[in-house]
Amino acid sequence: MIVQRRAVSAVLAAAALLLTAGCSSDGGQPSGADGGTSPSRTAAGSSSPGSATEETPPAKGSVEVVRTVATGLKSPWGLAPLPGGGLLVSSRDEATITRVDEETGEKTELGEVPGVSASGEGGLLGIALSPDYASDRMVYAYFTSASDNRIVRMRYDEKEPPGEQLGEPDTVLRGIPKGEIHNGGRIAFGPDKMLYAGTGESGDTGLSQDRESLGGKILRMTPDGEPAPGNPFPDSVVYSYGHRNVQGLAWDDEQRLFASEFGQQTWDELNAIEPGDNYGWPEAEGKGGGSGFHDPLAQWSTDEASPSGAAFAEGSVWMAGLRGERLWRIPLKGTEAAADPQAFLQGEYGRLRTVVPAGGDRLWLMTSNTDGRGDAKEDDDRILELRVT
Repeated sequence: MIVQRRAVSAVLAAAALLLTAGCSSDGGQPSGADGGTSPSRTAAGSSSPGSATEETPPAKGSVEVVRTVATGLKSPWGLAPLPGGGLLVSSRDEATITRVDEETGEKTELGEVPGVSASGEGGLLGIALSPDYASDRMVYAYFTSASDNRIVRMRYDEKEPPGEQLGEPDTVLRGIPKGEIHNGGRIAFGPDKMLYAGTGESGDTGLSQDRESLGGKILRMTPDGEPAPGNPFPDSVVYSYGHRNVQGLAWDDEQRLFASEFGQQTWDELNAIEPGDNYGWPEAEGKGGGSGFHDPLAQWSTDEASPSGAAFAEGSVWMAGLRGERLWRIPLKGTEAAADPQAFLQGEYGRLRTVVPAGGDRLWLMTSNTDGRGDAKEDDDRILELRVT
């Protein structure tokens, strides 16, 4: 419940584990207004291209819309599949979490998350399930409060009446800078069972290069909000820095981390994340940033992407585009693009907010047309099931 809570001593962390190894304005304005072990450097997303035994996906893929799962969602942002069936959806503006039956599309509101202050790009954003969800039933949420962005966790009790199924929130981490723009918001538990969060610089570009600030970063912490063992900076949850507004987090089969983020007027990015690396903002945008900055593995003009959620399936990262209104496929060879990115569903469903693995060759894809920037119609925001190659 403090900005960066004290971790175990550096000596104990080192003894336990060694580290081996935008906004492209998604609304159309140029400067934006929208226990495990610690991973090795390779597992977290090293700059190495990958082993010779890794299978490279084909240069061209495919997307089939299998069905519409649900419609009538209101300012949806985060999406978390439940292990026993069902999908949890957060509403940015209404501060509610709703369970969607993926077979019937029926929606049941769990409850409202207290303390959310929805304004601009802020509100109730990403959600994730505890790595011990089967026993603790904890749902994590990233949201904008009156004073900051923060991460909380709440117990989900489906035996309670609808609207009363969320327990009181326990604050895991507070003090992430907030603003009308660039609030970040994506959270996910990695293969190491640590909690990762993508943050934005809230419109204050200087925060991204300030390692003492939580803005413009990827954060890595224990489920209790402590700096995770093996983090690159002592007693800090900061994992990588120099980001503008991280919106998507995805791991490949080798446990390497990839992140999508908004550029400003020129390039949106997909980055392979290596702990401790500097991704350049505001000194660099896109490739060719110069010595000391980690170049993106792929980049797009801002009208083609405004990237949001990301997921890994079938050897590729799949990246949802808001302003670009399309789903991008980026085939990978290690931490490099194996071929040019390929676009699907362009303009068919409007703004695309979140994409989540659904197992095997399936993805869940959620739109974002009722966030004040899309051409919203009745029942316009929906969840789709996709089959991909």
